[in-house]
Amino acid sequence: MTERGFEPLTSQLGIPGTSYRIQLGLINDKWASRLLKGKGVIDSYVYKDEDVEGGFPNQNLIVGWVLRTVAIPNINPHQVMKTTQALVKQAIRKKEERKVVAPLSETSSVELEKVPENELKRPQAQGWVKTEGMKSQQELEEERRQAFKATVAARKEDDHAATLKTTRELPSIPKQGMGDVASTPSKASSFCPHCGKDLDWKFCPYCGKPLPHS
Repeated sequence: MTERGFEPLTSQLGIPGTSYRIQLGLINDKWASRLLKGKGVIDSYVYKDEDVEGGFPNQNLIVGWVLRTVAIPNINPHQVMKTTQALVKQAIRKKEERKVVAPLSETSSVELEKVPENELKRPQAQGWVKTEGMKSQQELEEERRQAFKATVAARKEDDHAATLKTTRELPSIPKQGMGDVASTPSKASSFCPHCGKDLDWKFCPYCGKPLPHS
């Protein structure tokens, strides 16, 4: 049988004690086996539909075909069966990997229909639900009240400090005709009539020496 169109599904496993090799594959989508020796193919065989059991050729049929084809007297059928079993395991694994997948060009694009907003059923939250990491309206209002109180308190402290700095008790300006003050005009003139500062210098502000009237 011609080798044209043979699609291998297994490697070429040798039969122990011989120089022959067996390989399983497909010819026209039907199971086939071939016998090789060296670089050449000795023979091939395509199995009928009734020869296939469970999706794979009957292993006894494969062994029988090999024994009929190999020109070796007294060949051990047990060795041929071991090789056949190993080939069937490879073929099963290879065929599972070659499962047909539809190409992307043949797949039809499906456009999802948009559901109107009023038909969407959204879960309604029952009661008050506080989201983790977010503050409630009551907590935000309480923070604003506390911040306002702190601002008012700070302003009161600033106003009080300004009052202490600007308010002072000015000394009374001596008037003429008042006891000892009238008899000592130098004392009466030692205060500024506008700001009330004491101008009674005891030392010269330039040289630091005591003044005669001190």
